[in-house]
Amino acid sequence: MWLRVAHTVVFPTIRKKMIGANLKALICGSAPLNVETQLFFMMLGIPVLQVYGLTETTAICTMDDPDHVEPGRVGPAIAGIEMRLGENDEIIVRGPNIFQGYWSRPHETAEVLRDGWFHTGDQGEINEAGNWRIVGRIKNLIILASGHNIAPEPIEDEILQHLRGAQQVVLVGNGRGYLSAIITGEVPRERAQTAFDRVNSELPHYKQVRAFYVSRETFSIENGLLTANGKLKRDAIAARFRDEIEEMYRVKQAV
Repeated sequence: MWLRVAHTVVFPTIRKKMIGANLKALICGSAPLNVETQLFFMMLGIPVLQVYGLTETTAICTMDDPDHVEPGRVGPAIAGIEMRLGENDEIIVRGPNIFQGYWSRPHETAEVLRDGWFHTGDQGEINEAGNWRIVGRIKNLIILASGHNIAPEPIEDEILQHLRGAQQVVLVGNGRGYLSAIITGEVPRERAQTAFDRVNSELPHYKQVRAFYVSRETFSIENGLLTANGKLKRDAIAARFRDEIEEMYRVKQAV
């Protein structure tokens, strides 16, 4: 009953005041979309369709089916495009949309175009309905001493959702026995501890974050820790916080 009332009265009112009546749908690409954000707009009756593609694929490879949107996924491959998973669950693509190569860079072209397939560098997964989910970048994989390969992005996003006041989170741990995290922002350690306890409770043991460091200095373009389009420069962050990272592994914190 209450949900019916909300859909009839509350949600249309919010939509009218915040957005207006002209917006019919949203199409989102280029960067990951928070699931809660997608659900919010869908709750207001505004379809949010996600797409996936790269410059090398001449725009999109996938798009949500408007009648079967799965929040957090980017839909099935569009007509004429073949997609499958390669080594390390890398998304590889084949079709008439694929570029012919990088201008005057034959070595780089040979690295990504192999046997007719374009290797995107993105790690993904596909469900039984044929809908794709982008997990993260292959180059960002953290390989623990145990041999486990971990995509940091989903865990970082989950921590940010549960940790009020945190601006950024980056995981480290290549070649180490466990994951650690660097957090930026005004975050009391007690609050961070609570957030990590909650996130860790939903993760297998090898994905749990067992130590963390809080920095009041945020990552930015100006201090060289973000790219021009706002992405984490993970190697630069690891170098800047080398001493703090070593300390996390020297004195193991209970997380």
